[in-house]
Amino acid sequence: MKPKKNPTKDLNKKSGLFFVLGLMLVLGLAFIALEWKSYEPKSIYDVSMNVSPSEIEEEPVEKFKIEQPKIKQILPPEIKIEEDDAEIIETEILSTEPNPDTEILEIDDIAVDEPEEEVHVNWITIEEVPIFPGCENVKDKRACFNEMMQKHIRKNFRYPELAQEMGIQGRVSTQFEIKSDGSIGTIQKRGPHKILEEEATRILSKLPKMTPGQQRGTPVKVSFSIPINFVLQ
Repeated sequence: MKPKKNPTKDLNKKSGLFFVLGLMLVLGLAFIALEWKSYEPKSIYDVSMNVSPSEIEEEPVEKFKIEQPKIKQILPPEIKIEEDDAEIIETEILSTEPNPDTEILEIDDIAVDEPEEEVHVNWITIEEVPIFPGCENVKDKRACFNEMMQKHIRKNFRYPELAQEMGIQGRVSTQFEIKSDGSIGTIQKRGPHKILEEEATRILSKLPKMTPGQQRGTPVKVSFSIPINFVLQ
């Protein structure tokens, strides 16, 4: 059987050559594209910068003076030279060793000074009551003291706002001390609520200094009790 095509007309014979030529052409174009360089025209540069060095204005250079740090001179301490004839007092160093000749005292022979206890007298039994400022020339100083205490409470009384909002009221029983120097000492209080107790303490802490009470001619500490009522209107 004869072939239908002419063997001399087979196009596949030179396909390898055409493939190599096409590949070389593509590689050449790619190399040219990567290595291609372009330059801008010279006319785009600013000719205004082409000036001579003499035309450039020089800015003044400021010179700063560097000050050296001041070093404080510390003088050595003055050494005082004593003359040979000067008398030098030497410190005597006592021995810590026990002396066997020292007399041992008995416990009964040692006198101990006991601190004198401050006398505390009740307001009812005190001979001369403390004098409130302003009651010095009044005959009945007890009545004057009570009257001045009531005036002091009314003057400094202030109902706590929180107690008003909470509806707290009642009586606060207080007791304070008038020391032997006339100042106000410990304040004790007892009431329906801590807020009212603190207000009572504040009022009594504002009491002025008084003339102390006396028992047998000696200033003593005197305790005084007074209730403070907090009533909502």
